[in-house]
Amino acid sequence: MFKPTKTDFELSPYTGLTRESWIEAARYLLSGVFDNLESIEAPVVMPRYETEVTYPHPGDPEWRFKAEVFEGLARSFFIAAPLMHIEPDLELNGISVRDYYRKQVLYAVTPGEKNYVLNYTDMKAQDKSGNNFAAFQQTVETAALVICLWLSQEEIWDTYSQEEKDRIAAFLSDFGHSNTVPQNWRLFNMLDLAFLHMNGYDIDEDIMRDHAQNILHYYAGNGWYRDGHSFDYYSCWAFNMYTAIWNNWYGYEKEPYIAARFEENSNELMKTYPDYFDRDGFTNMWGRSGIYRNAATSAFDGNLLMKNSSVDPGLARRICSGSLLQFLTREDFLYKGVPTLGFYGPFVPLLQGYSCAESPFWLAKALLCLHLPADHPFWTAKENNGTWDKLQKNESKVTYLDGPGLCITNHEANGITELRTGKVFKDKKDIHGMNNYSKLVFNSKFPWEATVAEDVESQQYVAKYLDDGQILRGNTTLWAGEKDGVLYRRQFFEYEMETECHWRTAIDLADFAVPCGILRADKIRMYRRPIEFTLGSFGFPDNGTEMLTKTNGSAKAVILKGRDHTGKEKQLAFTIFDGWGDILSKASTGTNPDSEKSVVLYATTRRDKQYGYDPYFLISQTITKESFEDFTEDELFPIEKIEYEDPQCCGGYGPVKIHLKSGMVKTIDFYGIEGKLTL
Repeated sequence: MFKPTKTDFELSPYTGLTRESWIEAARYLLSGVFDNLESIEAPVVMPRYETEVTYPHPGDPEWRFKAEVFEGLARSFFIAAPLMHIEPDLELNGISVRDYYRKQVLYAVTPGEKNYVLNYTDMKAQDKSGNNFAAFQQTVETAALVICLWLSQEEIWDTYSQEEKDRIAAFLSDFGHSNTVPQNWRLFNMLDLAFLHMNGYDIDEDIMRDHAQNILHYYAGNGWYRDGHSFDYYSCWAFNMYTAIWNNWYGYEKEPYIAARFEENSNELMKTYPDYFDRDGFTNMWGRSGIYRNAATSAFDGNLLMKNSSVDPGLARRICSGSLLQFLTREDFLYKGVPTLGFYGPFVPLLQGYSCAESPFWLAKALLCLHLPADHPFWTAKENNGTWDKLQKNESKVTYLDGPGLCITNHEANGITELRTGKVFKDKKDIHGMNNYSKLVFNSKFPWEATVAEDVESQQYVAKYLDDGQILRGNTTLWAGEKDGVLYRRQFFEYEMETECHWRTAIDLADFAVPCGILRADKIRMYRRPIEFTLGSFGFPDNGTEMLTKTNGSAKAVILKGRDHTGKEKQLAFTIFDGWGDILSKASTGTNPDSEKSVVLYATTRRDKQYGYDPYFLISQTITKESFEDFTEDELFPIEKIEYEDPQCCGGYGPVKIHLKSGMVKTIDFYGIEGKLTL
C-alpha cells in the first residue's frame, strides 16, 4: 500500500501530495514491475490470475501473445519514461531502468529477437480471417511507445545509433500508414506519424490529414468526443490527451485549423470536467476499461500541454492527487506488485476480452504529469477544491451537457458526485455493457454493482413479462435534456432496430437532485401486461451491515449502515413513494467492486390488466452518506404531497407536481419529450 513520505499540507492542503510525492508513487508502481523481472532480458509479462476473460488464451494466434509483451513494455514505459528523465540512474531489482527500456524497445521492433512483437505487415500476413481492414492491438501500444520515447528523449532515443533509430522508425511507419480502428485508434496512427515527422522521416500527410479530420468530427460538444455509440472516459484519456501531444508534435505547425479546434475543445472540457470528480477527487467507475482507473485525470495534463491552457493548475493537481490516492492507498490494489484486473481489487465483471494482465498500466497516463518541470504551476500552485470550496450548505450543483448527454451533480451534503448518462445504445444481450453505461446513476463512492440476480440490477429497472417469464433490461437510453431543474431521458428494454419502438416496453425517466442523492419520478410505457418491475438501489458493501426500516404514511424507507473494504463508514437509504409495492433486499457475493459481499435493496411492483388505467408513475429516492450520522425524517421522506392532473391520481396524463417539505416544487411533465429524444 502506497504511503507517501514527502508531503506538504501548506502547498497541498487537501492531499499533501507534491511533485516529490508523485515521484514516490511512480517509483512504487515501477518497483512492482521490476520485482517481477528475472533479468534485463525478461519481457514485462506480469503474474496472471485471471484467464477466462482476458487474453491471451490457448490457441490464440501468435500476435495475441506478442501483443501482451508489447502492452507490458509500452504501458509500463508510461511510468518509467518521465521517472527516468528525473532519475536517469534509477535501478530497481538490480536492473538499470534506462538500460532495460533501451534494450527492450529495440527487441520489440527487431525481427528475429525473442521479444519481437511483430509489425503490422507480419501480422497481416499471418491473419487468416480474410478481413482486408484488420487492425491489431499492437497499434495501440505504438502510441504509448512514441510518447515515452519523446518523454525520455535524452535518456533513450538520443542514445540510439542512426541504424537503430531507422529500425524503430520503419516499425512505426508500418503501423502508422496501415489499417486502424475507425474511432479513437486513429489517434495512435496520428501520433506514430507525428513522431516520425518530428524526427525527420517522411510520412504520407494525406493519411495524417484524413485521420485528423475524422477525429475532429467525432466531436459532440462540451469538450466530449463520441467514441462509438456511447460516451465514456476514452474522450478524456484518449481524445483530450493525444490531441494535445499531436498539436505540439505536428498540428500547430502543419494543420493549424485542426489544432486550434482541438485546443478549443480541450478548453471547453475544462469548464466542467473538474466537476466529474467528487470532494475527495475520486474518479467515478463508469464506462468500459474501468481497469484504467485514474487515467481519467490525464485530460488535465493534456490541457496543460496546449498553448493556451485554461485549467486551474491548483485544482487540476488536487484532483489528480486525490484520484491517485483513491487507488494506490488501498491494500487490495496490487496483485504481486501489479495493479489488479479490477477497479479496486480483482473484479471479473469489469473485464473485457481486449485486456491482459498488463493492461491496467494504462492508468500510468495519470503519471505523465511528471514531465512537467518542477517550477510548472501544476506543481507550484496551491491546491484548491474548485466547486467544492464554493457550495453552500446542502447545495447540489447540477450541470447538464446536451452534447454527450451527461449530467453531473455535486452534493455538498455528502461530498459525492453523481453522474446521470444518456445517449446509450447497447446490444440487448450485453449485460456487461449495460452495467458500464446504462445505470440510472453512477456514484463516486458507490461504484456500480454487477448483476446480482436475473430480475434485480443495481440502479437499473428490470422488467419481467409474467405470462412467459421473459426478463427485460434497459439497453438503450435516449437523452431529452433538462427542463426546470428536472432531467428527462427514456430507457427502452430489449431495444433493437428490427422492431418498432412501440413494440418495446420503456420507461420515461425524470429525476432531480436532493441534498444527498437523486429523487426519481419515472413513468412506465407498456404495450404488454401482466408485467413486473424491479428497481435496484446502489450496491452496498457488506462487511457487517445494519438494516433499518421506517415508514411515513404510505412511503417506506430502508436504511443500510456499514463499512466498505477499507473500514470507511457508509450509509444508504432507499425510499419508495407512489407506484411501488415494497422494498426487498438481495445479498450477493462477487458482484461488488469494493467488497466480496454486498447487499442490494430493490423495489417491486406489477401491473396485471392488459389495458387498465393503473398507476403509471414510479416515485423513489436513493440518498447516501459517508458517515453513520442518521438521516433526518425530512431527508428520508422529503415529499410533502404529490399533485396529479388526472382525478384517478395515476399520472396517465398531465403534469405531476411534487411538493417538497423544503418548499421546492418540481413539475414532471413528459408531454412533448418525444421530439427531444437524442442518441
